[in-house]
Amino acid sequence: MRIIVAKSAGFCFGVKRAVSLVEEQIEKGTRPIYTYGPIIHNESVVNDLAAKGVAVMGEDDDPGTYERGTVILRSHGVSEKIQSSIEAAGHRLVDATCPFVKKIHNLAMEASGKGDYIIIIGDPDHPEIQGIIGWIRGKDYSVIRSAAEAEQFNLEEKDKKVLVLSQTTFNYKKFQDIVEILNKKGYDISALNTICNATEDRQKEAARIAGEVDVCLVIGGRNSSNTRKLYEICSQRCGRTHFIETADDLDPDILSSADVVGITAGASTPAIIIQEVIGRCQK
Repeated sequence: MRIIVAKSAGFCFGVKRAVSLVEEQIEKGTRPIYTYGPIIHNESVVNDLAAKGVAVMGEDDDPGTYERGTVILRSHGVSEKIQSSIEAAGHRLVDATCPFVKKIHNLAMEASGKGDYIIIIGDPDHPEIQGIIGWIRGKDYSVIRSAAEAEQFNLEEKDKKVLVLSQTTFNYKKFQDIVEILNKKGYDISALNTICNATEDRQKEAARIAGEVDVCLVIGGRNSSNTRKLYEICSQRCGRTHFIETADDLDPDILSSADVVGITAGASTPAIIIQEVIGRCQK
């Protein structure tokens, strides 16, 4: 059996940076250390950090109820209000927001401050989207996640400038389709592809590999948006695509009669988990 592993599989720049910032605080020995929500969408990483003394500050909790310490913002980013509330409670803030996400915060804040309408393409329930919304000035914004929602979108002020942004992990092809629908409505639209390059490259490579293999394995956390999108893309190219979180989830039977197996992984998947899955396949 031959195994093809995506070169782009595993931690992206933003996730590596976030985890490194947490490790730096651990090495400094400052206590207590919190991450605001899970630092990334990977349970094994969060559990590993917990074993090293890093607690997770609940996203619905009042920061003031926690002992003063160091709070590390997740790679997905948070709203301006949440950031201010953490600082107001006396905690020291370490911002691990992915720079690509931070760029979207600044774009949304600047454009909305000038009175532009903001459209964010992505999942309205995802923490990254919630964070972006928290930097918009005013209430002139919408979140669109599908072509159907784009078709239904209507802006009464036809002459209002519209800035279209995207969740960094959104499906690139779907982003293009939604923008095309919005452009046909005749608004004064400026659409910026804010899907990060790593996400776009990862999706293209996953699609290519899935079209070349008998079985495709997509590794990542169940709550990981970018991993779910990889699974969706691979499933369209390979009928025997499986979503697993760790090597323990791999049923050997799914590899039966497979000559070629493809492996890709989400941006929050540690290299060690990918290697363990490869090893299980080889056995």
